[in-house]
Amino acid sequence: MRVSTAAKVLALLTLIILGLLAAIPATAIDLVAFTGITGPLTSALTQLAALAPGVKALVGFIGFVVALISLTALRNFSPVLFYIGMAIFGAVGLIIGGSIMGATI
Repeated sequence: MRVSTAAKVLALLTLIILGLLAAIPATAIDLVAFTGITGPLTSALTQLAALAPGVKALVGFIGFVVALISLTALRNFSPVLFYIGMAIFGAVGLIIGGSIMGATI
């Protein structure tokens, strides 16, 4: 069964619109004032905010390394998925983690 070009374009535009709606600022979580966050995550973020910048960088880097090592489970799917996942995570993960932590790495 062939899918027409118009259907592909419509599906792509729908995906883009849904992605933009998911990223609107009204649904964002404020990591400074912790508004919109409830439960044990609030106390964890409060304790993390109280750490010195060097300790924040160390915690963020160790978390990044642990997540990177756990990505090796992707090798069970296929070599292509493994290398794509590692490249994306390695290129983006540390930068995003550092900006969330508020640390300069």
